[in-house]
Amino acid sequence: MTESLYRPPRGLGQASFHAMGTTVVVLAPQQRMADAARLTRGLFEEWEQTLSRFRPESEVSRLSASDGRYVKLSPLLYRALATALDAARATQGVFDPTLRERMIQIGYDRSFERLGAWIPAAIYEEPAATGAWRAIRLDEARRMARLPRGVGLDFGGIGKGMAVDAALDALEAVGVTPALVNAGGDLAVRGLPEGEARWTVALPGNGHAWAIGLERGALATSGVERRRWRQGEVERHHLIDPRTGDPARSGLWSVTAAAGSCARAEVAAKTALILGEERGVEFIEKIGLAALLARDDGAWRTAGAWPREAMRPLENRVASPGQGERG
Repeated sequence: MTESLYRPPRGLGQASFHAMGTTVVVLAPQQRMADAARLTRGLFEEWEQTLSRFRPESEVSRLSASDGRYVKLSPLLYRALATALDAARATQGVFDPTLRERMIQIGYDRSFERLGAWIPAAIYEEPAATGAWRAIRLDEARRMARLPRGVGLDFGGIGKGMAVDAALDALEAVGVTPALVNAGGDLAVRGLPEGEARWTVALPGNGHAWAIGLERGALATSGVERRRWRQGEVERHHLIDPRTGDPARSGLWSVTAAAGSCARAEVAAKTALILGEERGVEFIEKIGLAALLARDDGAWRTAGAWPREAMRPLENRVASPGQGERG
C-alpha cells in the first residue's frame, strides 16, 4: 500500500485510528497533533456513519432501502453521490457505485474483518444487474435523490478518498499544516515538512517496493491481494468488474495513481486496474494523470508522467504508518 515511511519528519507527530475498514494515519505539527487527531477522527466517524453500507442505520443504507422513492439527503451524502456519479460517467461505467447487491451475492455482506477467509457457497444466481447508476436521479435544488428499486450503493474506495481530502481541507482551515492523511493506502498531503522538499512515501509492487517523493496532491492504490476470500470453491476479491459482474481478472496486481485529489486518484487507480495493463495505461494517459502498474507476474510499468527515475528500491523496509486495506 502507499505509506509514509519511517518515523514522522522533524517537528511532526503521528496518530492513528481505525475507521472505514482500515487504519487511518495522520501526521501533523507536534504542537497541534492532539487537535489534528481529534478533528480527523471525528470527520472519519461522520463519513463512516453516513456512507458505510455495513451499518444498517447509516444514511446510505436507508437510501439503498428507499424502494424507488425520492429521499432528502444530507449535504455530505448528496456530495458523495454526485461525485460518484460523475466518476461513473467519466469512466463509462467502469467505476460503478451501484454494486452493493452484487457484493452481497459474492459474500461481501459484512465488514472485511468479520468476513473470514472462507464462506459457504451460495445458491447459484445470475449476477445482479450492473450499470444502474445511469437510472439514478438527483434533484440538486431540493438535495434529493431517487435510486431504482432494488439498487443499493457501495461507494468503496472513493468514500475513503473523499474523506482524506475533506480531512486535509478541515486541518488547513484551522491552521494545521503541513499535514498528511493516509487511509490504508489512499494518501494525500498539504504543505511540506520543515526543511524538506517533499514527503517520502512507499509504493507497493508485486514482489517490489520503492520510496518516492511527493510534493503535493495525492496517491491512491487499488489492488487485489488483500481483500480476498473463498465462497465455497470460488476465489473472490472485492474489485468487481461492472462489465461482467465478477471480480476483475485483468492481470494486474495493483495500480497506484497520482492526482490532485485523493478521490480522483482512487477512481483512476481502480478503473485502470479493472481495465488491465494496456487499456489501463491508455485511460491514465487520456485523463492526464500518472500511475504505476504492477502485474500478477511481478513485472511493472508506468503511465503518463510517472517519475520512474525518482523511484528508489526498498529492500528492508522499516515498519511504517498506514497499515490497512487497499481500496
